[in-house]
Amino acid sequence: MQQLFNFFIKNKTFVLFLLLFSCGLSLTIRSNGYHRSKFINSSNQITGSVYGTFHSISQYFNLKKENEILLNENSRLKTLVFSRENLTPVDTLLEQKYDLFPSLIYKNSFALPNNYLTLNKGQNDSIKEDYGVITSKGIVGIIDATSSNYSRVLSILNTSSRINVKLKKTNYFGILSWDGKSPEVAQLKDVQDLVKLSIGDTIVTSGYSSTFPPNIPVGSILSYALNDTEDLYIIEVKLFNDMRNLEHVYIIKNTDINELRALNISDE
Repeated sequence: MQQLFNFFIKNKTFVLFLLLFSCGLSLTIRSNGYHRSKFINSSNQITGSVYGTFHSISQYFNLKKENEILLNENSRLKTLVFSRENLTPVDTLLEQKYDLFPSLIYKNSFALPNNYLTLNKGQNDSIKEDYGVITSKGIVGIIDATSSNYSRVLSILNTSSRINVKLKKTNYFGILSWDGKSPEVAQLKDVQDLVKLSIGDTIVTSGYSSTFPPNIPVGSILSYALNDTEDLYIIEVKLFNDMRNLEHVYIIKNTDINELRALNISDE
């Protein structure tokens, strides 16, 4: 307290100046409408800027929570889309239903011959083997192992991967695999040579299994050529997903999977 008194005594002239200046400024603002308007506008500008800064900081720290909310909402909407009646099931007597679980990628490899991803959802989240994994852009792979809290995904960038897909325009189907070369390009095989192809045609999932719903985007035709026997095409598919830059994914559960397996309907 003594130090405070000493400060005022030492700087009494400056303190008196500030007091008189504040009083004069206050009287000027109160008695003059123009100055009062300018002061209010300037005050609003300053306080608005301060509040905006604090709001931006608050938003930054709330991004994780907001992302979780958006992922859950997207899962709900995609579940409704994938479960529509017009998505033709494998057997017309069955109407497939799907649940989606948002998940984060903890690890992702893409430069090896056999690549895998690790997700932060596992058996405790009702995740099982053979569930499909996608993003909003397209397919990622199929879960091949689970633990209590994590899942391993067999990436489409894996030379062991085999996924049933089709040409969106004509519905002709084949098998999507990967030759271990470019992480941007996969190969579609077993498409008959009588099929009319065009560069840029869209490839989607066929729905001929219990893993993926039909019509999920996969990629587009980059190039094509006949095989050695010239009766089947080998099609280079430019993947819609950038497999080197993934963070959020959705795990797909087919709620009819047990019934489909009982009918001996194979998985992707």
